[in-house]
Amino acid sequence: MEPDKHLLLVEDDAPFARALQRSFERRGYKVALCPRAESLDALLAQTDPTCAVVDLKLSGASGLECVRRLHAHDPAMRIVVLTGYASIATAVEAIKLGACHYLAKPSTTDDIEAAFGRLDGDAGVALGVRPSSLKTLEWEHIHETLLEADFNVSEAARRLGMHRRTLARKLAKRRVT
Repeated sequence: MEPDKHLLLVEDDAPFARALQRSFERRGYKVALCPRAESLDALLAQTDPTCAVVDLKLSGASGLECVRRLHAHDPAMRIVVLTGYASIATAVEAIKLGACHYLAKPSTTDDIEAAFGRLDGDAGVALGVRPSSLKTLEWEHIHETLLEADFNVSEAARRLGMHRRTLARKLAKRRVT
């Protein structure tokens, strides 16, 4: 096995984590699973991954904090963030904290492995002329405020100037990940 094929998978969705684990193991990776953010430091003491896949929204924790801790552990580690509901705010923060790539679910093992291999950005990406809708702008503002409030709904509602129940109803319509 090549020394650069040690993968840490930080994912709390057990079936998805097992599927990714099996897929990467078939490709020659040695995979360590981390189902909870609280287990990350103990796992890093036992293994030395060269790459990681981190779910953005973990049970009771933010994947962004995991990205920060992984990057502090090894700045050369290739970290890919996966999320079910991508936003510009979390993408920017993930990259600032040390992720090399940010992918929206569903992403295949091919997509993730390609993201590990991309060392530079692509300046040739087509710039879309798609204007943002009011709903999209509102959602991105809500998501950014949630991120700043560490996903505390009451605090985010206060910062947004809305009632907590109103924010909870909006979040129930569009799940945050």
